[in-house]
Amino acid sequence: MNNNPSQGNKAGGLTTILEKSQGAAAKGGTTRLKDVVEYAQPVTTKGFVFMDTPGSDPVSAPGQVAGGANILCFTTGRGSAYGCKPTPSIKLATNTAVYERMTDDMDINCGDVLDGVSIQDKGKEIFAHILEIASGTRSKSEKLGYGDAEFVPWQIGATM
Repeated sequence: MNNNPSQGNKAGGLTTILEKSQGAAAKGGTTRLKDVVEYAQPVTTKGFVFMDTPGSDPVSAPGQVAGGANILCFTTGRGSAYGCKPTPSIKLATNTAVYERMTDDMDINCGDVLDGVSIQDKGKEIFAHILEIASGTRSKSEKLGYGDAEFVPWQIGATM
């Protein structure tokens, strides 16, 4: 029960964590999975690693940061206004409508893939932006000051 999608995921049409996980797996691309770790466990394997986290943004991201993430690439289809200090959060709008509605808070519009931008070109854009943020450019959530209050520890056990 504690792996259920968040309320926003449910409002967007997801009914189970399995459906959410299928979307996450699709976003993982074609790279071979190298390791699976528990929530907040340090990631020591290089490559594509899956961490077992819940679907709620303010719960899943702190686990990733505790596991060693120093930049988060955060996909949102509904426009989550989220930040995770001390780690920069790069927000990837999965559709153009959210990006246009929230340009001050979304770092990259991924909805343009539906308009013909290739996945390869979008990947290059995202990678270039990650390098910019890693080099000191502030993400939009950092510029807005998000991240002080978006920390919710995962309650182990059944939650509703």
